[in-house]
Amino acid sequence: MMETVTLANGVKMPILGFGVYQVTDLAECEKVVSEAIEVGYRSIDTAQIYGNEEAVGAAIKKSGMPREDFFITTKVWISNAGYEKAKASIEESLKKLQTEYIDLLLIHQPFNDYYGTYRAMEEYYKAGKLKAIGVSNFYPDRFIDLSEFAEVVPHVNQVETHVFNQQIEPQKIMKEYGTQIESWGPFAEGKNDFFTNETLAAIGEKYQKSIAQVALRYLIQRGVVVIPKTINKDRMIQNFDVFDFSLTAEDMTTILALDQKESLFFSHYAPERVKLLASLGK
Repeated sequence: MMETVTLANGVKMPILGFGVYQVTDLAECEKVVSEAIEVGYRSIDTAQIYGNEEAVGAAIKKSGMPREDFFITTKVWISNAGYEKAKASIEESLKKLQTEYIDLLLIHQPFNDYYGTYRAMEEYYKAGKLKAIGVSNFYPDRFIDLSEFAEVVPHVNQVETHVFNQQIEPQKIMKEYGTQIESWGPFAEGKNDFFTNETLAAIGEKYQKSIAQVALRYLIQRGVVVIPKTINKDRMIQNFDVFDFSLTAEDMTTILALDQKESLFFSHYAPERVKLLASLGK
């Protein structure tokens, strides 16, 4: 039985979902989402910038399962920021996903007019077209700023979270606001020799579990929602199989020691990175 977290508004969200980042070929994306559904995944995470919302919508339709069995997340891209543009982009996402409502809509990046975007999202949320709303890649400073002035405090903040960047302090801040933390990149996209990490391998041996399974289990036990991405069906099955064991307090402390407390990808505070992301919004 899939474990869920309950968002601040009472909406239940699966703690484990399936991500489709970088699966740009539509036929391939529809195929892998269909396979994920066969494996048992019901939460699918996409985004406008991934260019595969249609494929996600098609796979869900083809499954023949009721829409309410699924939890669909998508995200508003930087170039669609601002009140009017965001509204138009939400309509487009609904159409591409072939759905009357989206379970969770996030602002993808904290750039351009994200206040206008969020006002549009609040409107669609009140109209029932969005079941929950939130943000992605918002560091504590911008997260607090938006939360303090929003009518609807973000239900979710999706941030880079894995054993090397565990987001312990940001998670506490999110908790103060009743916001659920969600991880992107739970395997650090293989960086730092993730898949050969000796600490995770040793813990995995005790439970006959893989490094990936231990890493997912660690985040799940910390109440972090995870959306591992793979196009390999065997790995989909393996990533799904993390609910039949528990890490001990000692295991948790050992893994905590791997935390480097910084991004393995890029900092949203770095001027060059901000310039690059801003250029993608034009």
